[in-house]
Amino acid sequence: MFLGLIQQVATDTSAVTVHMNSELFLKIDPWGIGMTVIGYVVVFLALLFLYIIFSNLTKVLNINVKRILRREGKSDLTAEDLSVSGEVNAAIAMAIHLYYSEIHDKESEILTIDKVSRTYSPWSSKIYGLRQFPR
Repeated sequence: MFLGLIQQVATDTSAVTVHMNSELFLKIDPWGIGMTVIGYVVVFLALLFLYIIFSNLTKVLNINVKRILRREGKSDLTAEDLSVSGEVNAAIAMAIHLYYSEIHDKESEILTIDKVSRTYSPWSSKIYGLRQFPR
């Protein structure tokens, strides 16, 4: 019982605090321009942060590759040795494509369309047309 009373007071206090903060924010920014500016700034900062992360991701990965190669004793490799030519990339892509195409079962790829004759269809009925004159 005592715990329930403490929880009720805590929720009432937080609701009053939120209401007081919203009234204060309404007095400071009655048209919501400040809230709009804050929203735009937060979104653009998040986009800038993501851009910085993704633009530096390759540098971080290359540093890790070089560190691993140094541990193995192959530190004399340069960046040109780590790059892969276009022909090798095409061969790898083709191998992956062939591998995934073998996973699916082969189908006959023959379509059979049987014509079913139905004399009445509400879609082609003329009685539902829009040219009936109202009286």
